[in-house]
Amino acid sequence: MSQLQSSWEMHQPSVGYLPDTDMETVAASTSLPDPAGDFDRNVPRICGVCGDRATGFHFNAMTCEGCKGFFRRSMKRKAMFTCPFNGDCKITKDNRRHCQACRLKRCVDIGMMKEFILTDEEVQRKREMILKRKEEEALKESLKPKLSEEQQKVIDILLEAHHKTYDPTYADFTKFRPPVRSSPSGRGAARSSSILTQDLSSEDSTDLFGSDAFGTFPESVEPQMFSNLVLSEENDESSSMNIDFSHLSMLPHLADLVSYSIQKVIGFAKMIPGFRDLAAEDQIALLKSSAIEVIMLRSNQSFTLEDMTWTCGSNDFKYRISDVTQAGHSMDLLEPLVKFQVGLKKLNLHEEEHVLLMAICILSPDRPGVQDTSLVESLQDRLSEILQTYIRCRHPPPGSRLLYAKMIQKLADLRSLNEEHSKQYRCLSFQPEHSMQLTPLVLEVFGNEIS
Repeated sequence: MSQLQSSWEMHQPSVGYLPDTDMETVAASTSLPDPAGDFDRNVPRICGVCGDRATGFHFNAMTCEGCKGFFRRSMKRKAMFTCPFNGDCKITKDNRRHCQACRLKRCVDIGMMKEFILTDEEVQRKREMILKRKEEEALKESLKPKLSEEQQKVIDILLEAHHKTYDPTYADFTKFRPPVRSSPSGRGAARSSSILTQDLSSEDSTDLFGSDAFGTFPESVEPQMFSNLVLSEENDESSSMNIDFSHLSMLPHLADLVSYSIQKVIGFAKMIPGFRDLAAEDQIALLKSSAIEVIMLRSNQSFTLEDMTWTCGSNDFKYRISDVTQAGHSMDLLEPLVKFQVGLKKLNLHEEEHVLLMAICILSPDRPGVQDTSLVESLQDRLSEILQTYIRCRHPPPGSRLLYAKMIQKLADLRSLNEEHSKQYRCLSFQPEHSMQLTPLVLEVFGNEIS
């Protein structure tokens, strides 16, 4: 439809954009190209007849409105003027009414032509054409999709939620256990003396996501439990898991990073319109199933195509694939993850589209353990409709072409990444010496395989 509209607009006469108060001006300005089109628009234009401020090219010459009207009236009346003086009066803004003969002569001398003056019939046709064009423009504008006030409000809420839960300075990363890179190609370990500022293991093991506690969960405190719900387990372990568990020097730091990110995902989710209307059990089920996917979506903001790294401030927090392998993950996860990050980055999503995609990812009715699937589906459908409308209204082509379908495909890619992450996490958590490096929140969300 947009291509048809562009083609249609390209073949419409430009006259439709000009005022219809003076049809002769329309004809004069559209019959020949404007010689002054290349002039600096900031330079004042002077009437070639009287020296007053010119308003444009009229009847093939640069003139003011007064001299334009004078020439038109004189030509239509076929007026014959006689100079009362010697026929060479100097015409100025102040005396241009004193000698019509010399003023008309000056008009002709600078190139004004009577052939550019429209007949009454031509004026009427021009007026009808302009009116028709205005009606067509009004119809096209009325048919153009628009975001409703309610839809815009949802977008604004999601943007605010993201801004409150994503710090682009990554200042909190210094509070994590420091990154230790054992690879010779690493840039050295950070020597931050601070780790997590609270002893998370001292928290009460009650369900912090129950009733009112869920609504007032502070971002600085990690919950010990989501609930007693057990995530489904798969016995089919990947036969290609070749992870060297002997030295996972980056595991403590990245465990803190993931734990921190989970907290932020929880904070974002609680601000999604309609999310708090769900039963606490469904909120927990949605968060446990989508957390790693939303973290992967969020991380695209720090992903750089130039060197395929996640750059979160200083070089200490510049993460390469090798860093993640030192936290216990293999290329079975990392290769498709990087491919996903590259593809998502190349979509050049607007921030509005990015936050809508995260919200749609969280509100997936087919997550394990969700009870009220119809309510979750209705919330997701609402966000999907807003996203499609936003793309049609605000994302210009060619970037908008099939953009919604590509974004939905990214959600499918995330499901595969989630599955592979679960397999590798289970393999990691079977090792007690490494499982104890994980935080209580990570263990609760992704499961603890050690009985």
